[in-house]
Amino acid sequence: MLNRVLVTGYRATELGIFSLKHPGVAIIKKAITKQLIALLEEGLEWVIVSGQWGVELWAAEAALALKPNYPQLRLAVITPFLEQDEKWSEEKRGIYSRVVQQADYVGSVTKTKYEGTWQFVEKDKFLLRNSDALLLLYDEEMAGSPRFIKRQAEQMAERREYPIFVISAYDLQNLADEERLGDF
Repeated sequence: MLNRVLVTGYRATELGIFSLKHPGVAIIKKAITKQLIALLEEGLEWVIVSGQWGVELWAAEAALALKPNYPQLRLAVITPFLEQDEKWSEEKRGIYSRVVQQADYVGSVTKTKYEGTWQFVEKDKFLLRNSDALLLLYDEEMAGSPRFIKRQAEQMAERREYPIFVISAYDLQNLADEERLGDF
């Protein structure tokens, strides 16, 4: 049974999303929500994110929106280092702050502010070790930062049962098409 799912994917800038009003954000949240509901129906209890700006925060918002209908659902925000949002815009910090305040668990893998990229590597190792599956927004044709955790998850899956659920660009396009057709 999958109790803890790690959700990650691209940063907003990697997706070309620079505005909170971008229509892609709603589609991504809907795709994540759909996957989370399927996992919740199978007994999922924890959604884990590191809180990076983009897919992870949108996933956290999706999980928080599901909590009223799924009382067993818990959200953990485990950052790679302290104060990861200190250089973010006021608007982004506000969203991050709301998510962190509503999370059931908040922690940091390293107990210092940013020191180097090694903290991201350690974060990935820690989160993979402490989850039962990975839900990844990823497109093989656009590698970006998620390729590193995907590779590690695939290696982990060779050693033990570790399902990897991928939301692809194709999945997002299908959802967008359904939305558009639903408007007629």
